[in-house]
Amino acid sequence: MIGAFFRQRGIQMIYLDYAANTPVNSEVLDCFCEENRSFYGNPNSTHKLGQNAKQHMDEITANIANLLEVKPSELIYTSGSSESNNLAIKGVAYTYRNRGKHIISTCLEHSSVSGALTALKNQGYEIDLVDILPNGQVDMDHLAELIRNDTILISVCYVDSELGILQPIEEIAKLINDKPNCYLHVDATQAVGKIKINMENIDLLSFTPHKFYGINGCGILIRKENVVLEPLIHGGASTTIYRSGTPALGLAASIYTALQIAYEALDKNYNYVEKLNQEIKSQLLKYPLVRINSTEKSIPHILNLSVKGVKGTVFQQELSSRDICVSVKSACSVEATMSRPVYAVSKDKKNAMCSWRISLSHLTTKEEVDTFMKAFDECYKKLTI
Repeated sequence: MIGAFFRQRGIQMIYLDYAANTPVNSEVLDCFCEENRSFYGNPNSTHKLGQNAKQHMDEITANIANLLEVKPSELIYTSGSSESNNLAIKGVAYTYRNRGKHIISTCLEHSSVSGALTALKNQGYEIDLVDILPNGQVDMDHLAELIRNDTILISVCYVDSELGILQPIEEIAKLINDKPNCYLHVDATQAVGKIKINMENIDLLSFTPHKFYGINGCGILIRKENVVLEPLIHGGASTTIYRSGTPALGLAASIYTALQIAYEALDKNYNYVEKLNQEIKSQLLKYPLVRINSTEKSIPHILNLSVKGVKGTVFQQELSSRDICVSVKSACSVEATMSRPVYAVSKDKKNAMCSWRISLSHLTTKEEVDTFMKAFDECYKKLTI
């Protein structure tokens, strides 16, 4: 789809950065436009157009909740995962600060999680980061040691954006089953739309549809009924007391459509991407200076690698000059420092500085993979002389 867009303009662009953003599915975009044309009344208004919009908004919310196997009252619409993560983390921290100020997380998190935690640390909260095993997963023994009576939150990603590591969420949840004062927040931004999500025993979960062919500028925080949050945005009626603002019916409908499309093809798309991942990996491993940083616990959509002695930014720009789009670190964390997740797995600072990410999609074609490998070969020979 993306390749066709650029080919029409005489550019042979290969997009391999789907973990950063995905093209909006035409059905999703059509849905958004049609909903805005048909339901332009404010759902908060008491007149007929407003009440029609409210009824339709409630139906959409119920449909999303049914798909995710949660209650409609547990959905909070936000502007995206960054807001969802901040609301979950700060909302719990402020509400339950009298219970304790201890929070546990990992070095794998998106900047909207680590940034929120840094802000809380500056306000007197104590933040501990759990150790990461060589396979990229949380060290469960260390996590068990870190949990205290005053621990109010564990925040961990379902899948991280740099290595694509799938975390043992169910095992983490079991650790705090007997800890009623400790909640589990999961950033599922890189998981929803790629793999099946199990909400059982998760208290809070964040995601955004622009990672699975939906529209930018919207997201959802699932808040189980046992959790109370202090809002970050006040004033103005909404679908929930936890986030003020006029309900965006068109965006909500587009989220549902994107979820429907993703869920219908979940297994098919996963298997296709897995084959592409294996093909690329097998070819990359023929190069002696290549190191694959993603592990056996990574989902196939994300493939992180390093070329020894070549900074990730340098290799990325060389590929970019050949119209190949890949990423160095997360798109929201591009400062010129080493990748913390890659260092956590490899324990090699130079390797972490040389790392970069390929992220794949069911839209990626075999021809695009072949073109990428040809460009990679050219860059490798040029930069490793």
